[in-house]
Amino acid sequence: MAKSWEEINARIASGDAVVMTAEEFGALAADEGVKGAAKKVDVVTTGTFGPMCSTGAFLNFGHSDPPIRMGEITLNDVPASGGLAAVDTYIGGTEPSLTAGIEYGGAHVLEDLLRGRAVHLKATSTGTDCYPRTEIDTWVTLDDLNQAYFFNPRNAYQNYAVAVNTSDRALYTYLGTLLPRLSNATYCSAGALSPLLNDPTYRTIGVGTRCFVAGAPGYVAWEGTQHNPHDARDEHGVPVKPAGTLAVMADMKQASPEFFSAASFTGYGVSSFVGIGVPIPVLDEDIAETLALTDADIKATVFDYGVQRRSRPALAQVTYAQLRSGEIEIDGKKIPTGPISSLPKARAIAAELKRWVSEERMLLTKPLQQLPQVGSQATKPLEIRTEEAI
Repeated sequence: MAKSWEEINARIASGDAVVMTAEEFGALAADEGVKGAAKKVDVVTTGTFGPMCSTGAFLNFGHSDPPIRMGEITLNDVPASGGLAAVDTYIGGTEPSLTAGIEYGGAHVLEDLLRGRAVHLKATSTGTDCYPRTEIDTWVTLDDLNQAYFFNPRNAYQNYAVAVNTSDRALYTYLGTLLPRLSNATYCSAGALSPLLNDPTYRTIGVGTRCFVAGAPGYVAWEGTQHNPHDARDEHGVPVKPAGTLAVMADMKQASPEFFSAASFTGYGVSSFVGIGVPIPVLDEDIAETLALTDADIKATVFDYGVQRRSRPALAQVTYAQLRSGEIEIDGKKIPTGPISSLPKARAIAAELKRWVSEERMLLTKPLQQLPQVGSQATKPLEIRTEEAI
């Protein structure tokens, strides 16, 4: 029962495509079997909304008169990169304010722009013959910018750690506050709705794939940083530890603060909550098998963040259904769980992407290049070496 990309796109264009969210498809497969669901449905939409630290945007301010080649740049007192062309910059979401510290950062600047607020631009320069101005102090809005586009080096992690803390003190992490002596567990994934958990071997998601980025139509630009397809997988081929990632891009001027939010994590720093969704074509029954998986089928690994090393001890594996029940058990101890990602937002993203495909006739794009697969070069750690050792 194979379908081609061309056949599915033709059905989308004619308005005949059957599109479901991953949760809807899972329910249909439970009722009618995977084979029946695969025959009936053409596209399955996914979604996730959670903190994604590797997020930022390229901005172009246009030229002042006289012009300036910007060196040191701040936006609302948050440093941005001056190492590009004269009036281009990149602002990273986790960059803290020079004055407010981690209470305000790059993600807050991006959210301010998305909400139509003016941000304070200051820049200095040594001055050149073609760029004689040496400083500028002005205010800009998103509408004032020539280009403003997200380029997020690592989003939509394929599964992520469940975090606990066996130490005797509270820990402040990118997974939230971890209470001592296994007093809580936090996790960050949309589970059965998460994009790369629905295409675990990257058959349909690759370079050029159309996707949803913070409310805007975007694209997968490349493999995400730290993309690692080699970790252990279950009987369905789904990783049980953090694995693949996506680098994505989209026009900020089409994005929405409904699907992008700045955050400051106590004791850790600034991050960006980003909505990502990917439509997946139901090409055959193999893809349908993983699209039909539910939270009860997908496992994550519990890691001890009380051991502050690169390789933390793995204490257990649990399903997302167990995590969402509000409690897991490790070595006989019941531990309350809490998500730092939003399942309602993930559902809203999958539903909106379903509307784009079914009502607005958004066609799917076959990857121009596959993401690195199992057997490709492994992710490398950073080793500390002396110049003499080199």
